[in-house]
This record gives sequence, structure tokens and C-alpha cells, in this order.
Amino acid sequence: MSLPKSSQSYWLQSTTLPSFPSLTQSLDVDIAVVGGGITGITTAYLLAKQGVRVAVIEADRLCNGTTGHTTAKITAQHDLIYHELIAHFGEENARHYYEANEKALQSILQTIKEHDIHCDVSLEDAYVYTTEETQLHMLEAEWKAYVTLGIDGAYVDQLSLPFSVRGAVMMRNQAQFHPLHYLKTLVELAVKHGASFYEQTVAQHIETTNRPIVQTKNGATITCDTVVICTHFPFVDPSFYFARLHAERSYVIAVEARERLQGMYLSTNEPKRSLRYTMIDDKPLLLIGGESHKVGQGTNMIQHYEALQSFSEHIFGLSNVQYRWSAQDLVTLDNLPYIGPVRTNLPHVLVATGYRKWGMTASTVAAQLLADLALQKENRYAQLFSPSRFVADPSLNHLLADGINVAKHFLIGKLEYAIRTPRDILRGEGAVVNVGGKRAGAYRDDDGTLYVVDTTCTHMGCELEWNNGERTWDCPCHGSRFCFTGKVLEGPAIEPLQQLKGDE
Repeated sequence: MSLPKSSQSYWLQSTTLPSFPSLTQSLDVDIAVVGGGITGITTAYLLAKQGVRVAVIEADRLCNGTTGHTTAKITAQHDLIYHELIAHFGEENARHYYEANEKALQSILQTIKEHDIHCDVSLEDAYVYTTEETQLHMLEAEWKAYVTLGIDGAYVDQLSLPFSVRGAVMMRNQAQFHPLHYLKTLVELAVKHGASFYEQTVAQHIETTNRPIVQTKNGATITCDTVVICTHFPFVDPSFYFARLHAERSYVIAVEARERLQGMYLSTNEPKRSLRYTMIDDKPLLLIGGESHKVGQGTNMIQHYEALQSFSEHIFGLSNVQYRWSAQDLVTLDNLPYIGPVRTNLPHVLVATGYRKWGMTASTVAAQLLADLALQKENRYAQLFSPSRFVADPSLNHLLADGINVAKHFLIGKLEYAIRTPRDILRGEGAVVNVGGKRAGAYRDDDGTLYVVDTTCTHMGCELEWNNGERTWDCPCHGSRFCFTGKVLEGPAIEPLQQLKGDE
């Protein structure tokens, strides 16, 4: 069996989203939303239907980032988290976390029903399972947390999978859907209520005056009462978010299946595996995800897809891989999203980030909270998700560990000496090369065109690593990603890489 030659998301390949022009003239609105993923779109929809003047700007195309590369589980079961939440945040806050995500799930289902959105939604029980005896104590502790918090679920030791498990925690009546079919309707509804959308419009700066002003790369501005930043990584960083978040990359393959898989599954043991099905032309596809690692710190990236491919063949006997894609997720110091004022003294600049792979429900939690904050309404979950919080355990441990990790990779990159030159790079290959005695990066496409860039990240100077699975340059320090041409694909970097002349 073989992998598709290029990385392509099933969701993006199977959906035609509406197109919007770039912003060419300055606007004055109530709320400016920066970022056209699920959080930004849902926030705009919630505000617009209340009569608020909303403008959404997106640097690329709507949903072209993490939203278009999800596994699209809508669930409050976010791995083994509730035992941890009770230990670090207390029972009341752990219950609030579950309530917020369960309400988000119900809100999505209600919206789908109300507007008759055809998005392949189905209710499924969700399972976290283990195949190892040594992991059972973790599952048992999580089940006790379910009982304490009143979560509707069960502890089981048998699953409808082609392998045996030692135990599993189940959460009833969760869901899965086609996220872009859902969001296409939300965009149309938001526009109907007066919201405006602009693509290919890059936000560069915010003037934090009495009424914030968003400045865009092409010179247009948006003056507003409140700015809502939903750009995955905040494009303005007044509170050192780069030190409070780390980026992880994970991988998905979609394999032609013989029958539907009942339920949604996630393993606790390594390597982690996420399992669910979706439908394509009335035929089931099995989505297999996993292989998570910090950005720029994985092995040969194509090997992650090959590992999922091998799992599919050996466990399920399935070999026809239709699609493959990867996603980037941000993780906070204490594993809870940051949703609220970007800084305590900037109440009119709001941010939402750090969903830790659970963006479908977390984004709706965020949209509901952001809409309330923008309208100065009370929300019982505001304190729990406040970006200004700091929980000594585990935040301090993670802050120190991430700092050491960044320092290590910064030094490794600076000390690396490349022997190869750009002329050594073959078609379809990318690698670190030596240009004039300095470290650089080269990629030669299938037509033979050579692209050479400075591999020093424009964020804080770390040296980038080549990702051969996605044909990108990735930063091992803070997760920025760049196209082989030098264009920024993921923040925190905002400036492109310098292009260099190759030594042909």
C-alpha cells in the first residue's frame, strides 16, 4: 500500500467554502474578529444574530488552518483530564470545565437541528482505552472522577475493536460531524445577519486606544469597541504567550473501510491512536490519528504517516489510504485554554487559544465566552479560562521544562554545521545546506525549481528544521512554520524567511 503523494485534508477536499474579498478600505464596527477558523466564525455568528456589527478578517482562506485539519470529534472527553482537573483546580472548577464543554456540544447539535445543517453529524459514545495493565490505575482514577462529577459514562473492559483492551472509560452521547459543512452554514447565517468577512487580509498590529484599531498589512484599518483574536497563536503578544504555550503536531490518515466503526476511541498508551469513522459517497472512511510530537522535534515526518498506515494494515486489514493530513495544536501550561482579555489591563482585546487538540468543543466554549465578554455579560466560566491565571502546579513545572527544551534546541540549531550545498538537493527533497559558510535551507520541487531560505526563525532566532511530510520549515522552539518559499504558515512568527540565492 502507498500513501497519497501530497498531504490533503478530507474536510477541505470535500467542501467548497464561500470566497470573500480582501479588506481594501477602513471600517468602523462594534467587534473586529481576527481569524477565520471555527472560533472566529462561531463568535461572529453568535454576535451578528444579536444585531452586533461584526467584521472578520482572515490572513488566508476561511478554515484553511487547524479547523480544516481536525479529526472533528465533538466531545467533552479530552483524554484523561478530569482526575487531573480535580487535583489541580478543585472539584467545582473540574465540574465547570465539563459543563462548559457539554453545553458547547449541545449548542452545536441544537444549531445543526435548528438550521437543518447537513454535516454528517452522528451521536457516538466516546472511549479512552488502554491495552496495558500498567495504565489501569489511571483509567480507574479517571472513572472515579466521572462519578464524583456526575458525568454520564461507564467503565468497561470490552470494546467493538479488533483487538483486546485492559479497560476503558466511556462518555455517553458525544458526537462527530463534518466541520466545514457545519461552518459553511454558520458563515452564511452570519452574513445574513450583517457580519462581513474578508480573506487574504493579514492583521499586523493593534493600537490599544479607547477604541482599538486593527492595522492590516495592506494598510486598511478596523476601528472597533472590542478586538477578538482567534488566530491560533495570538498575532500580538503583550503577555509572553510564546513562553506559555507550546505547539504540537499530530497526523491523520483516512482509509477506505468495509463498515462503520461504532464509537470514537483514544488510547492512553503510546503511541497514541485516535479512531473514528466518517462517510464519503455513502462509503465509510476510517480516520486514524496520532503520532503527536512538538513541532520541529519529530523524526523523519513522513514516518509518522507510515506508522499510522502500518497500524491500519496490521490491526484493521485496511490498506487503501485516501487522504492524509496533519494538524498543529497549542498546549497551555496547565492544559486549559486561554480565553479572555489578552492582558488584565486590556479588557477590550480578547484572545482564545490553547485548545490542546480538542478544538471543536473548546472553540464553541470560547465563542460563547468571547461573545459574552464582548457584550459585557456575565459568564460563569470566565475565571476558569482567564489567560491571566497561574496555577503553580503544574504550570511552574511545565514553564521550566518548556524553557529548558527551547534553550536546548536553540543551541543545537546554532551549533549545527551543514556539509551539503543547494546543488546537492534532489527533486522533491529538502534539507539544511551551507550557503557562504552559513546555515540555510533548500528545497527542490518536482519540476527542478530550487528554493533557498535563511533557516533562522523570524520570531526569536531559533534554527528551523525541515518537515518532509508537509514540505515546510518548522521551528522547534515556539512552533512557527514556514512554507518552503519562506511564507509564514503558523505563528508566533509574523515575518517571512529571507530568500537566498542558490549555489547552482
